[in-house]
Amino acid sequence: MYLLRLAKRRSFLILLLLTVFWGGLIARLWWLQLGFAHHYSARDIDLVKHAVRQRQQTVILDSGRGEIRDRNGYPFTGIKTLTLVLFPLARTGMADASAAQKLASLIDWPQAKLAEAIRKVKDPHALRDERGKLVALSARQAEEINRLKLPGVLALPVAQRYRPDARAKQVIGFVGQNPELVKQLYPSELRSGKMSLDSGIGASGLERSFDRFLQQIEPARLSYFVDGAGRPLRGLDMRFKQSENSYYPLSLTTTLDAKIQAKLEQAADQAGLKQGSIVVLDAGSGDVVAMVSRPAYDQSKVDIAAGNWQNRAVKQLPPGSVFKIVVAAAALEEGAALPTEKFQCTGEYGKYGFSCWNKEGHGAVTMEEAFAQSCNIAFAEIAKRLGGAKIEEYARRLGLTVPVGWTAKELYQLKNFRQIDAEESGTVFAPGVPREDEGVLIQTAIGQRDARITPLQAANLMVTILRGGQPGQVRLVRDITYQNGVTFYHFSPQPLEGQGVSQITAWKLRRYLEQVVQKGTGKSLGGLPWKTAGKSGTAQVTVRGQRRDHQWFVGYAPVDKPRYAIAVVAENRPARGTHLGTAIFSSVAETLASLRE
Repeated sequence: MYLLRLAKRRSFLILLLLTVFWGGLIARLWWLQLGFAHHYSARDIDLVKHAVRQRQQTVILDSGRGEIRDRNGYPFTGIKTLTLVLFPLARTGMADASAAQKLASLIDWPQAKLAEAIRKVKDPHALRDERGKLVALSARQAEEINRLKLPGVLALPVAQRYRPDARAKQVIGFVGQNPELVKQLYPSELRSGKMSLDSGIGASGLERSFDRFLQQIEPARLSYFVDGAGRPLRGLDMRFKQSENSYYPLSLTTTLDAKIQAKLEQAADQAGLKQGSIVVLDAGSGDVVAMVSRPAYDQSKVDIAAGNWQNRAVKQLPPGSVFKIVVAAAALEEGAALPTEKFQCTGEYGKYGFSCWNKEGHGAVTMEEAFAQSCNIAFAEIAKRLGGAKIEEYARRLGLTVPVGWTAKELYQLKNFRQIDAEESGTVFAPGVPREDEGVLIQTAIGQRDARITPLQAANLMVTILRGGQPGQVRLVRDITYQNGVTFYHFSPQPLEGQGVSQITAWKLRRYLEQVVQKGTGKSLGGLPWKTAGKSGTAQVTVRGQRRDHQWFVGYAPVDKPRYAIAVVAENRPARGTHLGTAIFSSVAETLASLRE
């Protein structure tokens, strides 16, 4: 009897446990499916949204980053291209063979090639050709493609950050990923979730120096939804989202002229400029009109290791005889040589292995004649009279020992703001070098040894002379603007720290520069449409044990009413070869004259 009661009790307990188990399971299913599907677990996971997200793919149609334009509104960035966008979740898109054939025909691709491209798609993206360029469509092509209604296949406008025919690449720079820099520059944005460690930030050029202003508010994105069979969800197949902010992101209006920039890049390539730069400044304002740097790089495949992304126009180099402008300015200002005084050049200095480029010598020459003929011996004698301290002083006064780009100690909480990224300073003497040592002094006088300037500084030196001896900062960006075109901030012209030189000295230097082309080393420039003035320079350097020359020519045109200050340097040229710097200066001056006709 006892055993029977015990068996009944055990059966009851088992049934009770089973009832509780199945009841709990049913309650859990209700919880998941109906009751709290939108607020699952302590972490508040929305299961419905999560399930939808599993059948959703999103493509960024526009990063939302601010644009960079030239002075006339030409966009260097943010060009929209009609192209084919593929969503791989919609696998039924190519099921209709006739429609697939029509699609291939519309974009002028072999059907097998298109099918293979679609088969390889793992994430939604715009279709690109074998060179990595977007497959551009006309408005008619886009309309006909969308009329096919192929699931997961759409013709849409996609914004490319950089144009296929990109200009001024090293000036504009590029955007990249740098988690450590994001942590350093944007800690509050990281904490708020506005940015993540893989957010794109400016890595060089204007993209870097103006990154905080150009940062996007919200990208324009298109989401595509399908069911488990890859069919578009009716009523939910596409969702487009973009920022409604009419003010942000901010954009830049540069001082560059895209038309001139393109012509000078073409001129550099036609002349065979492999390494070097061209700088053209407005002779009146000192603003950058064009800035060419070679070698160029592909913005879609930035080769950082090779350094091709660097803007060579702002990197310091030995200036060669271009530095004689500084020595001449100091001599004129300090009265170190009389106008009629003669310097004797026999071709050899007599010690230190120092000589003139003209081995036969220039004979008896005045300082003006020595400048026109670029006589090393005469300028060595003048430098000894001046001394190293004076030469360094005048290099500073003329803006050759500091960066010359527009700067501010603080701009909207950005400390030590500089418009021009990675701009270097010039130098005259290396630290610890005895400035009054004769051997050091005579080498410095002709722009060798430790003397360094940038092509941008050289061009700005011409502007300084043209404006009467007073140096100013160089603008590359004129305005930061809101999306509606209203100015957010205007960069006013600013003087460059330094006393400059007197108007009389500046006027005499202009005459000296004119004599170079009329009677001196720049006579080959005499037949140009515009009368030009300037100074040549050849700096000797050693590259991998071999002698190479940096070939310079800096000047301005036209002489009567100067419009442009120009600096050209062809780096690492074969010794005693054709002076490519002068040849390219000629091409630049001729191009500028033709564009003004």
